[in-house]
Amino acid sequence: MNIQTAFADFVSLIFPRVCLACEEALRRGEQHICTNCRVELPYTGYHTLAPAQNPLARRFWGKVPLRYTLSYLKFLRRGRVQHLLHQLKYKGQQEVGQVLGQWYGAELAAQGFAAEFDLIVPVPLHPRKLAQRGYNQADSFAEGLASALSAPWSAHALRRTAHTKSQTQKNRVERWQNVANVFEVTESSAIAGKRILVVDDVLTTGATLEACAAVLLAAGAQEVSIATIASAELA
Repeated sequence: MNIQTAFADFVSLIFPRVCLACEEALRRGEQHICTNCRVELPYTGYHTLAPAQNPLARRFWGKVPLRYTLSYLKFLRRGRVQHLLHQLKYKGQQEVGQVLGQWYGAELAAQGFAAEFDLIVPVPLHPRKLAQRGYNQADSFAEGLASALSAPWSAHALRRTAHTKSQTQKNRVERWQNVANVFEVTESSAIAGKRILVVDDVLTTGATLEACAAVLLAAGAQEVSIATIASAELA
């Protein structure tokens, strides 16, 4: 054991690093999420299914044409995924989005998705919300995916023009009304003819992603796909 490793072990005894999913102490070599949680996370496997068999894709049928509808994890209340997303969204742990983006991107690349996207675009926050939080949680996920898929990403391709209320307690109709006409493309030339992957943290009804996809298609995108860290089952 060298001095650097011994010092790191000593520091971890005083200031133990914990898993951001289960809050158990991380072991040597583990980063942000422990090996047990990585194995036990509820993966969707949607990227391995044909579109007609993908239950998530069905939420958008007849609403907006999407090439791929992807989500890495199943959102289960009071579970590991909810805790991870809480750490990402409210506790400043942007590493969560980056790590999950890299993991998911590696799986997508292994399934042949690496050449499917010309640009990755995170769902934007309104400038007021961005100033309050200090970061956009979707950006870190986009960054991780872009790294694994060797694709460019842009935090400025889309802009949110209105500050909307939280979607949490709204039904599907209210969610759509809340986000309709609040997104715009900042530069059509950067979108026209491109295969765009729009990403966000959680998909529930899909109203926000639907609104983003519609705006991008109207701006001339060749096709639009979506990917989220997690998706919730609808009652």
